[in-house]
Amino acid sequence: MAVLNFLNLSNAVIIYSSLFISSITIFYSQEVNIFLWELSLVFGFVGLILTSLIYTFLKESKKIPDFPFIYFILLLGFLIGSFFISDSVNVSIDIISSPPFFIFNQSKITYTYNLGTRLIIVIFIASLLAYYTFISYNIYLKARSKETGKSVIYLTFFFSIPILLQMFYSIFNLPILREIHILLMWLVVLALCIILLRKPEIFFELTNKIYYINIYHKSGVLLFSYRFDKTQNMIDSAIWGNILIGLNHILSEFIDKRDQIDVLQTKKTDIIVNYDNLGFAVVLITNRKNEILSNLIESFTLEFKDKFNEELLEIQDVNKLINVAEFKETKELIEKEFYLYL
Repeated sequence: MAVLNFLNLSNAVIIYSSLFISSITIFYSQEVNIFLWELSLVFGFVGLILTSLIYTFLKESKKIPDFPFIYFILLLGFLIGSFFISDSVNVSIDIISSPPFFIFNQSKITYTYNLGTRLIIVIFIASLLAYYTFISYNIYLKARSKETGKSVIYLTFFFSIPILLQMFYSIFNLPILREIHILLMWLVVLALCIILLRKPEIFFELTNKIYYINIYHKSGVLLFSYRFDKTQNMIDSAIWGNILIGLNHILSEFIDKRDQIDVLQTKKTDIIVNYDNLGFAVVLITNRKNEILSNLIESFTLEFKDKFNEELLEIQDVNKLINVAEFKETKELIEKEFYLYL
């Protein structure tokens, strides 16, 4: 979900940049230029809202909170509504010469706002930056890797700079501010693209946690159990123990059936189940399911089957005594396959 929103953000930034550059480099007419500038603001603010969604899904992917998104969309509506007021955006042109070479030869096309529109822009940007800061700090607190959590805070800081410049331009009307703004915006989006290409799992695994992996035989016998959270208290352990006891009964009923359970969901956890025709099932308990986890559990199931093929064939008969000690090397397989979560 976060990656999908990032792709939508990239599209919004491309459209925003095209409209932005066109409106400050070419003078068509007063009405056309103002319309292009207003469109660029709308797409720019849509991009900022999509960015806030990315932050939200990095923190928690199950639900988009009603607030602050209703608040942000309401402000966006106010911004669009302000454009219908005749003096909300004004354009002034000095000497029109060659298109600007940013910073060194600034655009002679300048846009100013009336008090209402300027106030909406300032409130919108200030609110979004406050939300980015709040969410990035919460991500840092919940992140498995504090170094990765810090990188989100650093990225938030650098991403805030071009957004602040946009707000300062609405207040001071200095062309150099908006031109530095667009250059820095491109650099930040480029950095995000590089991060996504080099480490795509960051959008899924930053705060994603695995609590347990358990392998059950079709008879309901627990072949192996691995707990990821070594600091889990005794109360939590007792709760999970009851859940796992119930799960082995469920699995004994469904492991040979065509209509099998793939995911069990609770309020705070997802329980992913992967079955195999050799009569065992791998159960992964996590705070939320994602595609990478599904791929990892499938890969692990195949490795477990290959490594313990003879042992699994020997216990096809459910009445045969099972020696779970034969599966003690499962720990190495789990740590190899799920190293990101250790």
